[in-house]
Amino acid sequence: MARGRLKAYNCAFFAPFSFSMPRIKIQTRPVDHTVCQTLIQSGADPLTARLCASRGVVSPAELDDKLAALLPYQTLTNCEAAAARLADAVQKKEKILIVADYDADGATACSVGMAGLGAMGAAVDFLVPNRFEHGYGLTPELAGIAAAQGVNLLVTVDNGIASIAGVARAQALGLDVIVTDHHLPADEVPDCIIVNPNQRGCGFASKSLAGVGVIFYVLTALRAELRRRGYFSDGLKEPNLAELLDLVALGTVADVVPLDHNNRILVSQGLKRMRSGKMRPGIRALFDIARRDWKKAQPFDMGFALGPRINAAGRLDDMSVGIACLLAQSDGEAQTLAAQLNDLNIERREIEQSMLQDALNAFPDSLPAGQTTLVAYRDDFHQGVVGIVASRLKDRFYRPAIVFAPADNGEVRGSGRSIPNLHLRDALDLVSKRHPDLILKFGGHAMAAGLSIHESNIPVFQTAFEAAVREMVREEDLSQTFITDGSLPARDITLEQAQNLARSVWGQGFAPPSFTDCFRVVRQQNLGAEGKHKKAWLQKDGQEFEAMFWRCSEDIPEYVRTVYRPVANEWRNNLELQLYIDYWEAA
Repeated sequence: MARGRLKAYNCAFFAPFSFSMPRIKIQTRPVDHTVCQTLIQSGADPLTARLCASRGVVSPAELDDKLAALLPYQTLTNCEAAAARLADAVQKKEKILIVADYDADGATACSVGMAGLGAMGAAVDFLVPNRFEHGYGLTPELAGIAAAQGVNLLVTVDNGIASIAGVARAQALGLDVIVTDHHLPADEVPDCIIVNPNQRGCGFASKSLAGVGVIFYVLTALRAELRRRGYFSDGLKEPNLAELLDLVALGTVADVVPLDHNNRILVSQGLKRMRSGKMRPGIRALFDIARRDWKKAQPFDMGFALGPRINAAGRLDDMSVGIACLLAQSDGEAQTLAAQLNDLNIERREIEQSMLQDALNAFPDSLPAGQTTLVAYRDDFHQGVVGIVASRLKDRFYRPAIVFAPADNGEVRGSGRSIPNLHLRDALDLVSKRHPDLILKFGGHAMAAGLSIHESNIPVFQTAFEAAVREMVREEDLSQTFITDGSLPARDITLEQAQNLARSVWGQGFAPPSFTDCFRVVRQQNLGAEGKHKKAWLQKDGQEFEAMFWRCSEDIPEYVRTVYRPVANEWRNNLELQLYIDYWEAA
């Protein structure tokens, strides 16, 4: 096959200033010691209290992970209105169609909607757009497909807040529409019932709900509405919506939304179900195919093992496979579908590595001073993998990165990933306002966004994007910084503490604990087929610890300053403490 043309656009050097080359910084999170003491007095472990007091927790109530501590659905704008319309549809046996997004959040949200509505006796089906045929969201074309199926009510999950034309077309065809979403809305939104914590005027205290969390709240309100109508008095068993929390936890973590208190409750409850074996066959099969132990389920498993396998379906094929796996009723069916997802994920990784290498070949090992963004395009890049490659470029160069792939009619679709302190969607919004005809459509969050432009406009976009970002960042924003929890006394670097930390809920916006300390390197040895990793034995305060230096082939000096995480490592049925080194420098 002929190789594609590479177009990786290095930016020019713009006034008004030039950045120096970034350097690595290590900072310690400040701890509110008053809060820390309050948490300890309420019964929290001292280390847990210290970690939580440095992550914005202000009261012992925020350590409560019981479902009763969830925010009430009544405060989520239009949640009760959506529930009332759904209750009418359930009672009248109207045909409900869920229109889902093609990522893990969309797949889990669709599965929650299908399972929850089905348990309440609804006539419900789903339609998930194909990334390559339909594009994103509820389009007029999809509205026509739904109408042809005799659907009465459309419910979008994890999309729809920008589907103005699609909603209007559905309504013109006689369909009612409920949009459930969590993405940031533009100035204009569809004219229908919208449930979105980020819509204007919504007083819901958690703005970080994932799409799967929003539909879970709608189902909670629907059950309450049907209960008020006496619907369950006719012999239909009232569903236990807690049985959906494994799906809610998976989608919440996989979508990398901030884990505020409300989201931590949802994830914690989902993890407890997984660890006790009370999970759907599809999720159990994904744990098995990924060779992860569900009895010790952690957010890491959902973010880096289960989530990518579900996402692979939407990236390369059809997300219906992922949804079918999550909705599978038997272990055998789930295992077959999980194997398909695993094969797709292997293929995805191969495509990703090839694309990443092509992109890296276009940039120098170290970017010139003054370059603040990365934009890459090649006419054989794969649409489904551009977001992952953008993430890898962002990690490699610590710069916001956007990678484009060809679409149709001379258009290209891009996916971007950002660094802390740069809101990527706001940057695209600024570009769009300054150049109204440049971006055809865009959307997203602070850390991730997508857009479409004409291929011929890539150089113009790069220049405009670079100019916008330069105005929005400071020089210190472009220096990679490890935010740590400071020093950890040697007496607390134990297997027991590592296990305690692993059982807690950490993730986006509630960062996993990491520490910084100086150690003496007692001895070291190469690991891996090509010696790409190092195992070392480190000494502090007279105690010795085994440590892993990943992707480290050089000799480690006798004294090092490290950023590390204590990990309970299981190897051949033995459990041992290891320190995973995220960064090191000579001390």
